[in-house]
Amino acid sequence: MIRSALDGLYLLAGYLAGFFLLVIFMLMMALSLGREFGLNIPAGDDFAAWSMAAMAFLGLAHTFKSGDLIRVGLVLERWSAGMRRIVEIVCLLIGTAVIGFFAWHAVFMTYDSWRFNDISQGVVAVPLWFPQLGYSVGLVILAIAFLDELIHVLTGHTPRYEKPPAATPEEIVERAAESGI
Repeated sequence: MIRSALDGLYLLAGYLAGFFLLVIFMLMMALSLGREFGLNIPAGDDFAAWSMAAMAFLGLAHTFKSGDLIRVGLVLERWSAGMRRIVEIVCLLIGTAVIGFFAWHAVFMTYDSWRFNDISQGVVAVPLWFPQLGYSVGLVILAIAFLDELIHVLTGHTPRYEKPPAATPEEIVERAAESGI
């Protein structure tokens, strides 16, 4: 039950990142087309920037759990299974600590913005805690994903984000095409 809830959380974060990508697209198109017709979206560039931050941070956990974050696989593949496991655990410990640190401070920054009623200084006055939620929530979900993976690896399992090596040349080409190389 917890596994399906966590996987659902990571998938939801990925969908939210996709939603913000669509928001950026619509805002940019509206701003571009609006110039031709003399229409202006007040603070459209601010909303696009906030959406970009939300998209980037909300997409991190889903990207991490699906094995699409950049890793140094060429180095890990050269080591024995025991050494690779130790390095994976050390990397997950460091990653969990660093992401946890950033998530902690992001949440408190968002809380302070809400507490002090910080308002954006753009054309449209927006409480800053609102666009900061995407940043904070994305980092908290990423911290949960790192902790989830750390516990999984510490209990003797292989990392879920690790994809098996490609078996055929066609699979190598397909993975390269998927990753945008």
